[in-house]
Amino acid sequence: MKIRNNLTKLNEYLEIPKEVISDIPKITMVGNEELIIENCKGILEYEEFFIKLNTSIGNLNINGFKLVLSKITEDNISIKGIIENIDFECR
Repeated sequence: MKIRNNLTKLNEYLEIPKEVISDIPKITMVGNEELIIENCKGILEYEEFFIKLNTSIGNLNINGFKLVLSKITEDNISIKGIIENIDFECR
Protein backbone atom coordinates (compact mmCIF):
# COMPACT_ATOMS: atom_id res chain seq x y z
CA MET A 1 0.00 0.00 0.00
CA LYS A 2 2.87 2.37 0.81
CA ILE A 3 4.50 1.68 -2.58
CA ARG A 4 1.20 2.42 -4.33
CA ASN A 5 0.90 5.76 -2.50
CA ASN A 6 4.47 6.69 -3.43
CA LEU A 7 3.83 5.81 -7.09
CA THR A 8 0.65 7.87 -7.06
CA LYS A 9 2.52 10.88 -5.68
CA LEU A 10 5.31 10.45 -8.24
CA ASN A 11 2.81 10.20 -11.09
CA GLU A 12 1.02 13.35 -9.91
CA TYR A 13 4.33 15.19 -9.68
CA LEU A 14 5.36 14.08 -13.18
CA GLU A 15 1.81 14.77 -14.45
CA ILE A 16 1.49 11.33 -16.03
CA PRO A 17 -2.13 10.55 -16.96
CA LYS A 18 -3.70 7.80 -14.83
CA GLU A 19 -4.65 5.66 -17.82
CA VAL A 20 -1.00 5.46 -18.90
CA ILE A 21 0.28 3.88 -15.70
CA SER A 22 -2.78 1.89 -14.68
CA ASP A 23 -5.40 -0.27 -16.32
CA ILE A 24 -8.36 2.07 -15.86
CA PRO A 25 -10.24 2.62 -19.10
CA LYS A 26 -10.10 5.83 -21.10
CA ILE A 27 -13.11 6.48 -23.29
CA THR A 28 -12.99 8.93 -26.19
CA MET A 29 -16.16 9.71 -28.10
CA VAL A 30 -16.17 11.46 -31.46
CA GLY A 31 -19.68 12.85 -31.89
CA ASN A 32 -22.12 9.97 -31.63
CA GLU A 33 -20.52 7.95 -34.42
CA GLU A 34 -17.23 6.68 -32.97
CA LEU A 35 -16.08 5.43 -29.59
CA ILE A 36 -12.49 4.55 -28.67
CA ILE A 37 -11.91 2.57 -25.49
CA GLU A 38 -8.35 2.23 -24.21
CA ASN A 39 -7.37 -0.40 -21.63
CA CYS A 40 -10.22 -2.71 -22.60
CA LYS A 41 -9.91 -6.26 -21.27
CA GLY A 42 -12.20 -8.06 -23.72
CA ILE A 43 -15.47 -8.33 -25.60
CA LEU A 44 -18.27 -10.03 -23.66
CA GLU A 45 -21.17 -9.54 -26.11
CA TYR A 46 -21.38 -8.21 -29.64
CA GLU A 47 -24.49 -7.44 -31.64
CA GLU A 48 -25.27 -4.79 -34.25
CA PHE A 49 -27.26 -2.85 -31.60
CA PHE A 50 -25.39 -3.75 -28.36
CA ILE A 51 -21.77 -4.28 -27.32
CA LYS A 52 -20.60 -5.25 -23.83
CA LEU A 53 -16.91 -4.83 -22.99
CA ASN A 54 -14.93 -5.90 -19.95
CA THR A 55 -12.77 -3.27 -18.21
CA SER A 56 -10.85 -3.22 -14.94
CA ILE A 57 -13.59 -1.20 -13.22
CA GLY A 58 -16.60 -3.07 -14.59
CA ASN A 59 -18.50 -3.83 -17.75
CA LEU A 60 -19.09 -1.11 -20.34
CA ASN A 61 -22.39 -1.34 -22.25
CA ILE A 62 -22.80 0.45 -25.57
CA ASN A 63 -26.23 0.69 -27.21
CA GLY A 64 -26.92 1.99 -30.70
CA PHE A 65 -27.49 1.08 -34.34
CA LYS A 66 -25.21 -0.47 -36.94
CA LEU A 67 -22.40 -0.86 -34.35
CA VAL A 68 -19.19 -2.27 -35.80
CA LEU A 69 -15.88 -3.10 -34.12
CA SER A 70 -13.76 -1.14 -36.57
CA LYS A 71 -10.36 -1.62 -34.92
CA ILE A 72 -9.16 -4.01 -32.24
CA THR A 73 -5.68 -4.06 -30.73
CA GLU A 74 -4.32 -5.72 -27.61
CA ASP A 75 -5.69 -2.99 -25.29
CA ASN A 76 -7.85 -0.74 -27.45
CA ILE A 77 -11.14 -1.06 -29.29
CA SER A 78 -12.71 1.36 -31.74
CA ILE A 79 -16.46 1.16 -32.33
CA LYS A 80 -18.28 2.90 -35.17
CA GLY A 81 -21.98 3.30 -35.76
CA ILE A 82 -24.76 5.39 -34.26
CA ILE A 83 -24.11 5.41 -30.51
CA GLU A 84 -27.22 6.09 -28.42
CA ASN A 85 -26.19 5.20 -24.88
CA ILE A 86 -23.14 4.19 -22.83
CA ASP A 87 -23.27 2.90 -19.26
CA PHE A 88 -21.10 1.08 -16.72
CA GLU A 89 -21.86 -1.94 -14.58
CA CYS A 90 -19.40 -1.02 -11.82
CA ARG A 91 -17.81 -3.68 -9.64
